[in-house]
Amino acid sequence: MKPQPSTMKVTFGALVITAGVCGILSFAFLATSLGTDHWYIIEMNPNNMTDFEDLSSHSGLWRINEGGTTQDDSIDSFSADSSKYNETELRMLSMHGAIVVMLPLSLVLLLVGGICGLVSSLARSPVLLTGTAFYFFVCSLLTLCGASLYIIYSYQALAETESLIGPDGLASIHTSFGWSLGLAWLSYGLELLTGTLLLIAAQMAKLRQRGPTKA
Repeated sequence: MKPQPSTMKVTFGALVITAGVCGILSFAFLATSLGTDHWYIIEMNPNNMTDFEDLSSHSGLWRINEGGTTQDDSIDSFSADSSKYNETELRMLSMHGAIVVMLPLSLVLLLVGGICGLVSSLARSPVLLTGTAFYFFVCSLLTLCGASLYIIYSYQALAETESLIGPDGLASIHTSFGWSLGLAWLSYGLELLTGTLLLIAAQMAKLRQRGPTKA
């Protein structure tokens, strides 16, 4: 008698539980990302110029920590006086305003999506599961746009600074993106994974409704 090859069968319950865990993690990562101020890091390499040691900073979407001191509400693109800025600076303020709208909106939508996912999983409805999956894809698109726009915004801010102080002024400055932005990207990936798992669960629920096929 030949031994039958072992196969691992993924159940509907395992799929929706995994999707739920991914959805919760994506929400937690994005919430942590928005609430922390390590999106962009500036480090000074003064080379015996001790006067610049305190200029190292790390910033978030709404505040900047410079020299160990946090400046709350130091970045506000909505209440800024537009008459004090040139065209480039106004464009950057608009970009920042779009970022701080899209990412929190994605966070709120993730919360609603979690509720929809729970209801559709309990109902085992292919239609609801498919709708919730595409809902998570929309959330991931918002997160992707917000994180990508932040990178563009940061590079334009650096270019604007270089135009003001010259390349020599940036020689002692090292800039990098921080772990807060990394968490936003992790959230984006988990949102995509959640939607994909829910789509697979919807297909399983649809096949189960049709019943077993006769050989």
